[in-house]
Amino acid sequence: MKLLDIYAKMKSDLDAIEGQLARSVTTDHALLSDASTHLLKAGGKRIRPVFVLLSGKFGTYDLSVLQLVAVPLELIHMASLVHDDVIDNAETRRGQLTVKSKWDNRIAMYTGDYIYGKALAMVTELENPEIHQILAKAMVQMCIGEMEQIRDFFNTKQTVRNYLLRIRRKTALLIAVSCQLGAIAGGADRKTANRLYRFGYNVGMAFQIRDDLLDLLGTEKQIGKPPGSDIRQGNITLPVLLALRETASAVELQEHIQQIQASNGAGDTKRALNIIRKSAGIGIAEEMATRYIDKAIAALGDLPNIPAKKNLTDIAHFIAKRNY
Repeated sequence: MKLLDIYAKMKSDLDAIEGQLARSVTTDHALLSDASTHLLKAGGKRIRPVFVLLSGKFGTYDLSVLQLVAVPLELIHMASLVHDDVIDNAETRRGQLTVKSKWDNRIAMYTGDYIYGKALAMVTELENPEIHQILAKAMVQMCIGEMEQIRDFFNTKQTVRNYLLRIRRKTALLIAVSCQLGAIAGGADRKTANRLYRFGYNVGMAFQIRDDLLDLLGTEKQIGKPPGSDIRQGNITLPVLLALRETASAVELQEHIQQIQASNGAGDTKRALNIIRKSAGIGIAEEMATRYIDKAIAALGDLPNIPAKKNLTDIAHFIAKRNY
């Protein structure tokens, strides 16, 4: 089944989530309301709410309960993007001006803080301390991941292990807990919730590796921002690290990255991109993403053969091959 077919079958519930997202950040303060809904209006895959809802089907499916997990998780993701764009000095996201670009850094930071606050306020409507604890721990790890990324800006000496630990914290954990908390909120047993966590974790790792590949291989129309944005911002991703291992091109690629750093990200990335695209690093990164997807699907093995299991498998296959 195609991803759009899965979304179509979930349309009414996803529409309810979308409406709740809008209501949750709307406020009488006009500027804060405009800034908070700016990224929301640009759309998005809403993959975290989808994982919450599908995981909830392994227990007792109740949208009124599950949305108290799905909406906060998407809000946390949105808030992190608003903050990321300040740190990365990004001008566009999803083909639209970022909050920091449309307003300024101060407005963006407080907007992100506000969205985080709304997320936490909503999840406390669920009287389940375990859910609160899991979410809080994930947010702490996300912050650590962000700090690690800042520390390693333009650090071409970092290891692949550094990269994997960083994306685990920045991306994979929030997707993992989306699956885990959907199951817990639905009343599924602990073994099921743990399997869904492992599924989400491995999908999240593959998702970020694919995202990093798209930044190097995609077009601006596909990814909603100029290709090579990660390098301009100093974010040295897996394919770049792997390309730097190739002796034939390592010195030249290193020089181009240093030039981009010296220009504060304003330098031309075309030559660096050409080297990376021709390197074996692209293929190796793609293979790593595929291995994570295989692990994700294996984690679903003993779960009941309900439609949601097939949907999760199909989404994993989509993530493995996605080009937007």
